[in-house]
Amino acid sequence: MSGAAARPAGSPGHRCPAMQRGAAALALALLAVLPCCRAHAKPQPHGARDQGNMNVLFIIADDLRTSLGCYGDPLVKSPNIDQLASKSIVFKNAFAQQALCGPSRTSFLTSRRPDTTRLFDHNSYWRTHAGNYTTLPQYLKMNSFVTLSVGKVFHPGIVSNHTDDYPYSWSIPPFHPSTQKYKNAKVCKGPDGKRYANLVCPVDVKEMPEQTLPDIQSTEEAIRLLKKIKSTGNPFFLAVGYHKPHIPLKYPEEFLKLYPLEEIHLAPDPKVPSKLPPVAYNPWTDVRSRDDVRALNISFPYGPIPDDFQVLIRQSYLAAISYMDTQVGRLLNALEEQGLANNTIVVFTSDHGWSLGEHGEWAKYSNFDVATRVPLMFYVPGLTAAFPLPKQRVFPFINPFTGKVGNLPRGSMVESNVELVELFPMVCQLLGLPLPPPCPKPSFHVELCTEGEGMADLWNQGATSVANDESFVFTQYPRPADSPQPNSDLPLLDDIRIMGYSIRSNDYRFTEWVSYNPSTFTANLTDIHAGELYLHMSDPGQDNNLYNNLEFAALVRKLSALIKV
Repeated sequence: MSGAAARPAGSPGHRCPAMQRGAAALALALLAVLPCCRAHAKPQPHGARDQGNMNVLFIIADDLRTSLGCYGDPLVKSPNIDQLASKSIVFKNAFAQQALCGPSRTSFLTSRRPDTTRLFDHNSYWRTHAGNYTTLPQYLKMNSFVTLSVGKVFHPGIVSNHTDDYPYSWSIPPFHPSTQKYKNAKVCKGPDGKRYANLVCPVDVKEMPEQTLPDIQSTEEAIRLLKKIKSTGNPFFLAVGYHKPHIPLKYPEEFLKLYPLEEIHLAPDPKVPSKLPPVAYNPWTDVRSRDDVRALNISFPYGPIPDDFQVLIRQSYLAAISYMDTQVGRLLNALEEQGLANNTIVVFTSDHGWSLGEHGEWAKYSNFDVATRVPLMFYVPGLTAAFPLPKQRVFPFINPFTGKVGNLPRGSMVESNVELVELFPMVCQLLGLPLPPPCPKPSFHVELCTEGEGMADLWNQGATSVANDESFVFTQYPRPADSPQPNSDLPLLDDIRIMGYSIRSNDYRFTEWVSYNPSTFTANLTDIHAGELYLHMSDPGQDNNLYNNLEFAALVRKLSALIKV
């Protein structure tokens, strides 16, 4: 199963030198905390135990944007994740490579970009479709780690060969909660007392099938594995993937109490921007398919959701975050109770974000920051946080209803732009393992490499200032046509005709939508269908498209050239 095909001409699968500095920012930020580290050496700062004996707990939320207290959202009750952040390095501007579950997860678990995995939908397995790429858990398994998967880690189905890439990536078959099969079942109680398959779905857990919910089951299984694995003698990599706040917004109904309706407001920019190219618009077709939204009879594609229902969606999204946060809190508390908090690295992130009415959009499926920006934090015991004193708690569970929610000490916040494709090599660096080499161009035939370029060399060079550096990150999204279609959000590979390539810097987001040939996996970067340019200083919501503004013509030419490198 080797992907020996050549890189399609015109597909920007590797970053230009300016984009490499986004990877550099991640390495350099951690250098500030790991001053003694060298590539291929086990980091041993003064007072810290050998990182080579560290375990890894990798927690992945689903469709979680940066709506967390530790990211400055005053409304969200996320005390357990905030507590983790207070002991971690937190990356303020981390970005997924595509705002869709399967492509994003495959990308960061293989350290390859979607153009290299050739996965833009949910209908192919990279090992047979592109190349036999080594995954992060597979690499750790090759280095004597016991690797375990609970919940949604790889996207299920064809994307991971219907096995979650077992036995390549995992020591034992992955665990999936039995109640996940009821994901879209008619279990949501309507005003008439009947059951529906709704978008907004607060529930009485005791009335649910099996009297539980998927994320509760995943937490219970992860805790069981922690108790069992600690006695094996091998380091472990435990990946726990939570399903929330992915839709349907199904969560225990008591979490609604945390978010009174009078405190919930519309998005600051709830209307479709006048200069937004039609190809860039996400018509949120999966949201439209839910029973409660379908009953609103909203016109396709630009008809707005009524304001009162927008508020209900936003309320339930936040409630789902708090529900997921309690599961994270239970898991971290168990990690400590098993005596593992002092020798386990904890990584927390999400596969992508989610639009909550910004630009008149809902769901993901775009290149906007709200869809691509994700939380990312690394807890490294003894490095990002001091080893606790005797009887001092590391991760006590915080009840969002009764516990201390705000005013936690803030962790180290890094503002530089970074990418999820950097996760694989960064975990290796923290563990002191040999780094995957940079991918050549093309790399379809190379099993182990990283498209997170520039990290290893910069690690060896030592810390240098990146304060004035222009770091870029790279995202992309496919479309079937220039105008919104019923399949615009989730086009199958054969239906893709346009690819939106986007770069994000400290100052702007720039996107060009270009012709794409799915038969040859080739983008024609000179055939530009539409473009977007947003300046963050004056337009943080990315609402005023300046691509066709003559005042910015020189900047557009410069950024267009960067995409073509």
